[in-house]
Amino acid sequence: MATGHLHAPRHPAPERLWHAGVAAAGLVWVLAYRQLAALSEAAVAALPVERHSHLGEALAFFLYDVPKVMMLLLLVVFAMGVLRSFFSAERTRALLSGRAEGAGNVLAAGLGIVTPFCSCSAVPIFIGFVSAGVPLGVTFSFLIAAPMVNEVALVMLFGLVGWQVAAVYLGFGLVLAVVAGFVIGKLHLEHWLQDWVRDIQAGGAELDEERRTLPARYREGLRSVREIFGRVWIWILAGIALGAAIHGYVPEDLMVRIMGAGTWWSVPAAVLMGIPMYTNAAGVIPVVEALLGKGAALGTVLAFMMSVIALSLPEMIILRQVLTLRLIAVFIGVVGSGILAVGYLFNLLF
Repeated sequence: MATGHLHAPRHPAPERLWHAGVAAAGLVWVLAYRQLAALSEAAVAALPVERHSHLGEALAFFLYDVPKVMMLLLLVVFAMGVLRSFFSAERTRALLSGRAEGAGNVLAAGLGIVTPFCSCSAVPIFIGFVSAGVPLGVTFSFLIAAPMVNEVALVMLFGLVGWQVAAVYLGFGLVLAVVAGFVIGKLHLEHWLQDWVRDIQAGGAELDEERRTLPARYREGLRSVREIFGRVWIWILAGIALGAAIHGYVPEDLMVRIMGAGTWWSVPAAVLMGIPMYTNAAGVIPVVEALLGKGAALGTVLAFMMSVIALSLPEMIILRQVLTLRLIAVFIGVVGSGILAVGYLFNLLF
């Protein structure tokens, strides 16, 4: 009878504690994330600043976006770290390479469409995908589509300029995300990733999967958080701080005067003006409405909108910790060329 008590259970208490701890952390994350907007507004209200002043707008932007992006980064990096314990980098690349690469670009762009992220919010998922060994071009398709083409932008465009323009914008945005990601993938520029990203990709899951317990996989996720979050958090702060300053202090009237002209150079001028800025699709729609009300060409305005939410300077600052300057330049060149084409085409069609 005593021998029956000598066999330890297969799932000891420490493993159950891991499950409970991860579940509790997930619940806290969800509850905190849902309260971010209210907490950021309360924080601004407690400060001795006028809410609708330039400083008030900048502070509200910063105090909301910083915890939002940080929380997204923590969640995605932890989840991708756990996922990497199931799938090695070689296996992940094999699933999404070759003839499946084009389909991978379409799926990634489609995922981006249904996720209402701004550019900096999409970066944590991009980092998670890249660190897990997902092909570079596929991850770029997501990074382009997530901020540029989402349900918020489409609904607001529908209310502003009608369903035809919203549908064409959806089509061109999806094509741009897929084609740009496919082209970047075909260039095979993985060697232009930062060294530490390639080191993580090379790590993979080395243990026999049958011997890997869930606590071991959780620890893999925590290790990914330490390695990745520790490297990029300061750049996230810097990028969002820059975006907040632009959001609060760049005058809308100046943009209207510069982009109101319907000349050939208005489209590239709109793109160049949009790159230093940072907002999401919902935040840029009022500017779009003002520009259209002043007589700016539709293609020029949409080119500005696309550059603001797909090529923002704060996004590039954060991406600099993952990509080399050469790869960032390729990304800007490919996406920027697509945005110019969309702008000119819309000016011809509408």
